Amino acid sequence: MIGIYCRDQHGNSHGLCPECEALEGYARQRLHACPFQEGKTTCARCPVHCYRPGMRERIRAVMRYAGPRMIYRYPVLTLFHLADGRRKEPIRPQKTGVARTDVAEDAESLPVHDGA
Repeated sequence: MIGIYCRDQHGNSHGLCPECEALEGYARQRLHACPFQEGKTTCARCPVHCYRPGMRERIRAVMRYAGPRMIYRYPVLTLFHLADGRRKEPIRPQKTGVARTDVAEDAESLPVHDGA
C-alpha cells in the first residue's frame, strides 16, 4: 500500500522516497511486535493501537488512498485483507513453549540411573 501511495503521490516509480521508506520501516517494526501476528485483524478493528498518533495518521492517509486502488494491482492480497477485516476480534496465538511445570513432571517420570 505504501508503494502505491508513494508512486502516485510522490512520483517515485522506482522504490520509495525517504519519507515513505521511514513509514514502511516503522510499520514493519510495529507489525513484527504485534501480539496477534497471523491472527491479526485489520488495524481499524484492532483493540491494541501499536502506532504513535502521528504515524497512525500518516498510515491512515496511505490506506485511505491505496486501499481502493489495491484491488487492481494485488487482487489476491486484497481478498485476504478484506477477509482479515471481517474478523471481529484478533486471535491471540497459542503459546508453543513448554511450561516449567511440564518439564519438572516429565523429569520425574524418567528412569533414574545411579551412574554404575
